[in-house]
Amino acid sequence: MKPIQVGLLGIGTVGSGVFNVLARNQEEIQRRAGRGIAITMVADLDVERAKNAVGEGVDVVSDARAVIANPNIDIVIELIGGYGIAKQLVMEAIAAGKHVVTANKALLAVHGSEIFAAASAKGVMVAFEAAVAGGIPIIKALREGLTANRIQWLAGIINGTTNFILSEMRDKGLDFDAALKDAQRLGYAEADPTFDIEGVDAAHKVTIMSAIAFGIPVQFDKAYIEGITKLAAQDIKYAEQLGYRIKLLGVSKRVDKGIELRVHPSLVPAKRLIANVEGAMNAVVVHGDAVGTTLYYGKGAGSEPTASAVIADLVDITRLHTADPHHRVPHLAFQPGTLQDAMGDLPVLPMDEVVTSYYLRLRVADQAGVLARVTGLLAQHGISVDAMLQREAEDVGGEGSTQTDLIILTHDAREGTVNAVLAELQALPTVLAPIVRIRKEELN
Repeated sequence: MKPIQVGLLGIGTVGSGVFNVLARNQEEIQRRAGRGIAITMVADLDVERAKNAVGEGVDVVSDARAVIANPNIDIVIELIGGYGIAKQLVMEAIAAGKHVVTANKALLAVHGSEIFAAASAKGVMVAFEAAVAGGIPIIKALREGLTANRIQWLAGIINGTTNFILSEMRDKGLDFDAALKDAQRLGYAEADPTFDIEGVDAAHKVTIMSAIAFGIPVQFDKAYIEGITKLAAQDIKYAEQLGYRIKLLGVSKRVDKGIELRVHPSLVPAKRLIANVEGAMNAVVVHGDAVGTTLYYGKGAGSEPTASAVIADLVDITRLHTADPHHRVPHLAFQPGTLQDAMGDLPVLPMDEVVTSYYLRLRVADQAGVLARVTGLLAQHGISVDAMLQREAEDVGGEGSTQTDLIILTHDAREGTVNAVLAELQALPTVLAPIVRIRKEELN
């Protein structure tokens, strides 16, 4: 049987990986797919570099639209990234009746509903395993492997850059700025790391996972996003003393009032497997009512790990492209007509309505009555204390210092209530610096 023909838009790090893995494992892939898969056309602005990457026998052009217009191309792989031209090209490929494979989490998190609707109307597939957690097959697990389950929650370390930085801060006692410079020097962080360190990249990914897990539209604009730039080395140390590690988590949870969708640093018990995911690795924990808790771990980025996911999508499409579109696996796991209305039964909750527990660090005057005043205010707001540490403030004078760090772990409380009590605590004359608040996730 004639190989299915693929057009590749962008042959950078991931594109080169796709080309190389597909060539290296062609026989194995063909045995699984039922026919060959061949990249026959590549579009890249740097034509010479692209020609060197793919060698002879592949048509290399500078205009991506030439790939889309080619009637022999069955599948278009979009590896350009971003919201702009990438969206136009994906929509044009769908309109031309091409199946699409993309690793573009930003595009799907923001415009996924429009893209999936267009694909369904045209009867083509949009596959995106590589958009979340690189080589970890988490999309397939959520969409197919766990389809019998009512998923209760998921939480993931889904940005390798931030996890590497946090590992460096913990292992070497570095502050954030020094750890970031290390990450940039070693190639784990971009020259402009904003999307990573501010949590935006992780929010794109957890938005996509939440849509698949709970049958809701992709709603990136409703995600709460907080990065790691304000984390201090002493908080990582104090968390360790309390039996926790700090990770940047993407969390989505089904609760009575709707869906939580949030990214922020979190204390995680050190005994949890996900707390021990170090360096640039990724991991996602999913809890379903039937299966219980499952963990997916692996490389979240890189040329060949991401290529592994892209090629898995190519194989899926090759197997199914002749099938009745109504009998294919839905893009977001649930049949399109059954997705929850964003304003209906499962709204994404504002952060003020989220209930979780907290780590609080207060720099206070070391004098009588301060602790009683702090715990009294917490009690007035119905916030109970789970654990407490008092440590001499190491960075303000050493022995004989008149300041101390008060570290408090709370039981579950509503975010809006915690915000109110923190405002009152901050106003106390004995509270000498901005209060540090980090959420805590037990993941049990």
